[in-house]
Amino acid sequence: MSARDRILAKLRKARPELPQHLPSLDDHYAPRARGESRQERLARFRTGIEGFHADVHVSTASDWPQVLATLCAEKNIQTLMYGAATPAAAQLEATAFGGTTLRPWAGQFEDLKADLFHRVDAGFTLARGAIAETGSLILWPSGDEPRTLSLIPPIHFVLLDAATIQPTFYDALNSENWAAGLPTNALLISGPSKTADIQQTLAYGAHGPKELIVIVINVEGGTV
Repeated sequence: MSARDRILAKLRKARPELPQHLPSLDDHYAPRARGESRQERLARFRTGIEGFHADVHVSTASDWPQVLATLCAEKNIQTLMYGAATPAAAQLEATAFGGTTLRPWAGQFEDLKADLFHRVDAGFTLARGAIAETGSLILWPSGDEPRTLSLIPPIHFVLLDAATIQPTFYDALNSENWAAGLPTNALLISGPSKTADIQQTLAYGAHGPKELIVIVINVEGGTV
């Protein structure tokens, strides 16, 4: 028997046996159930993500493009890149953006890399959902809307439907049946990028967007 085989045999022998009955995750998460309304979940999500230095603007299904255009003007966004094949693209393209150029994602990353790093001021993506408990956005990048739109430009705009805010991550996994198939990348985002040095000095925007701005479509029409 080789040295490798002897080591592996010892590891297998020392491996603890798995319990015959695994704990129930439903039972674990049941005490966290709050029976919240959509407005209450939205309020909890907003409190969480704003605590991580994100900005949240509540709008409607028809008005969100104008909210985005106003924010772009206020922040002097020269170029906004977005996924042209996404459900929100038509509304985006039908809105007057003044001095902001709307640039659809087209081509391969290598062809767009220089522009993404040096000439695109903001990226716009859709959120698949959000988590109220942690104040996190859920993004599922695709070929039409790659993750680079959320990782490289200095400002990241995200459109979120309040109806897709889940109480916990476990609720999102179950209600959306993530087990049936996942994208290459699934992102959980709770604020702009940040890092800290050895002296525990927190800095934002060192490895990604300096600003995260969430526009929430609230179909119930209430203010939060």
